[in-house]
Amino acid sequence: NVPEDQADKLLLASWGLPKAVLEKYHRLGVVQMFEWQAECLMLGQVLEGKNLVYSAPTSAGKTLVAELLILKRVLETRKKALLILPFVSVAKEKKCYLQ
Repeated sequence: NVPEDQADKLLLASWGLPKAVLEKYHRLGVVQMFEWQAECLMLGQVLEGKNLVYSAPTSAGKTLVAELLILKRVLETRKKALLILPFVSVAKEKKCYLQ
């Protein structure tokens, strides 16, 4: 569980993302995360590039965690990222979405 004093971490706006990125998520109806998603982002040194392995059911929100980690790292380090997706249709969808 997310500690009560860090409840603001459930809001996407708390993660230092650019306004344009937040607006895109808001247009899609994503304003805050589930507790387990915020917990993933707060684990150890995940935000500094350490590995994270997590598992959740289909449509639980795993992709949002990956997207936030990738976006933060790319914006903070100015390095490229590689996102591997399982199907061509998902890859095309994410390409349009991330542009």
